[in-house]
Amino acid sequence: MDVSYNNSPSDDEEARFSAMPERTLPNILVTGTPGTGKTSTAEMVAQLTSFEHMEIGKLVREQQLHDGYLEEYDSLDLNEDKLLDYLEEELRDGGKVVDFHGSDLFPEDWFDLVVVLRTNNTLLYDRLQGRGYTESKVQENIECEIFQECLEEARSQFPEEMIVELVSETADQMESNAERIQQWAEAFMAKSKASP
Repeated sequence: MDVSYNNSPSDDEEARFSAMPERTLPNILVTGTPGTGKTSTAEMVAQLTSFEHMEIGKLVREQQLHDGYLEEYDSLDLNEDKLLDYLEEELRDGGKVVDFHGSDLFPEDWFDLVVVLRTNNTLLYDRLQGRGYTESKVQENIECEIFQECLEEARSQFPEEMIVELVSETADQMESNAERIQQWAEAFMAKSKASP
């Protein structure tokens, strides 16, 4: 089951969130169309870095950060305010790997790296069918991938230098992607320790 969300920011959204303090541990957002390997990649990164993995869909279900079930979308109706209130303190000190299919609800200063995973449409179709998605839900997600909606959403929310687009089609690619993210995290931590 996916989580859908209302992308309507409140009038005082900017005032709600204070800037995150300088972190010595980075926060990493792994995003992409459902079926691109976000959770698997984020889990690998968390294991390699000893960071905490936060799977937003699971968190929304477990912490009741939603307003009920949307039958027409076969998903929970994400309550953005509840989610952001919950995450603000969780992300403050860094060391988190967050995976979610959306990125535009998160304030820019909460993350230090945004990874957008991409997958071939044929492979993605098979993965989504294997999850038991309805045909309309499969098609909706395939169209999302074709039109690069997750990538464009990340580009509209975060500076280009924070975004990395990675192909995620095989287990070897996922492993290589996780190692690449680990190397980036290590460089971030080395640089933050060297800064006055």
